[in-house]
Amino acid sequence: MSGTAAPGPGIVLVDRPVPSRLPEAPHGTPGHPLPIVIDCDPGHDDAVAILLALARPDLRVLGISTVAGNAVLERTTETALRVLALAGRADVEVAAGAAHPLEGPLHTAPHVHGESGIEGPALPDPVTAPIGEFAPHAMARWIRAAAEPVVLVPTGPLTNVALLLQEHPEVHDRIAHICLMGGSITEGNITPSAEFNIWVDPEAAQTVFGAGIPLTMIGLDVTHRSIVWEREREALAREGGRVGAVVGGLLAYFQAFHERTYGWAGTPIHDAVAVAHLAMPGLVRTAALDVEIETEGRFTRGRTVVDLRRVTGRTPNAHVGLDIDRERFVALLGEAIRSYA
Repeated sequence: MSGTAAPGPGIVLVDRPVPSRLPEAPHGTPGHPLPIVIDCDPGHDDAVAILLALARPDLRVLGISTVAGNAVLERTTETALRVLALAGRADVEVAAGAAHPLEGPLHTAPHVHGESGIEGPALPDPVTAPIGEFAPHAMARWIRAAAEPVVLVPTGPLTNVALLLQEHPEVHDRIAHICLMGGSITEGNITPSAEFNIWVDPEAAQTVFGAGIPLTMIGLDVTHRSIVWEREREALAREGGRVGAVVGGLLAYFQAFHERTYGWAGTPIHDAVAVAHLAMPGLVRTAALDVEIETEGRFTRGRTVVDLRRVTGRTPNAHVGLDIDRERFVALLGEAIRSYA
C-alpha cells in the first residue's frame, strides 16, 4: 500500500455489546494529571511513546522501567536514558528490570529495530544513570508513594509487570489500570499467530491478564491502523524542531521495515497508541472481551486468544482495542512533538 488509506477495516462486533463491570481506562486533565508508570523496551515506537507521555499535561510520568525485548536490557535502558536527555527530563527516574523472560531464552528484534534496538539518528548522550533498584521494586515504590492509584503503561514484554504483581501483592489495589501495547485479535507480527511483546514472555502475559486488575489491550488490530504516512513524518521532522528531526529520522528507519514487510509507505507507532488512549478519550474504540494467553501451542505460543464473539461465556478480563481515529492520533502526536520546539 502506498496511499494514505488505513490498511483495512477495523474489527466489527456483529452482536450487541454486553454490559461489563470492567472499568475502562481512566483519563487525566491538565489540572489533575493521570499518574502513570511506563514499562518499556525501547525501541523506536517506545521512544516516541515516552516523548508523547512527557509532553502531555494530562499525564504525569512517575518513572520509567526497562525490560529486555526489542534489544538486550543494557541497550533498552541506555535508550530510555537517551530519550529523557532528548526531552530535557533528567528528573524522571529510570529503573532497569528483567534481562530475560520468566521462562526460556530471550529473543530480541534486530530485524525490526537494528542491533542497538533503535537504529537511525543519534540520540543525545544520557545525562543520568539508572537508579540502583530492580525495576519491579522501583515500580512498587512509585506506586506506594503516589497520592492516588496509578496506571501502568507496558509497551514491551510483560516480565517486569508480572514480577511486580508476584512480589508486591500489596500494591494490587493501588494499580488503577494496566493499558498495554501487545497482542492481537487477528494476526501476529513475529509468528503468524503471535504479537512480539506477548510472544517474548507469554507466561508473564498470562500472569498479568489473570491478575484481576482492570486492563486494556492495545493490539495490532489498532496499531496497524495508526500509520503515520511518509508525508506526515516529513512534516513532523520539518516542524518539530530538534526533537521532531530526531523523531522523523527514527520513524524513517522504522518505516523501512514496514515497507519491506507490509508494503506501507509509512509506519505504525505501536507503543504510542497505548499512551494516546490515556490522553484522548474516544480515540480508540474498545470492547470488553475475554483474552487468554496461549503458552503451549506448537504454532500458537504467545497468541492472545480473544473471544470476539463471546462464544465461551467467560467473563471479560480486558478492554480490547478494535479501531482508532488515525487522523486524531497523528494530530495528537504532532502537537506533542512540536511542543518540545
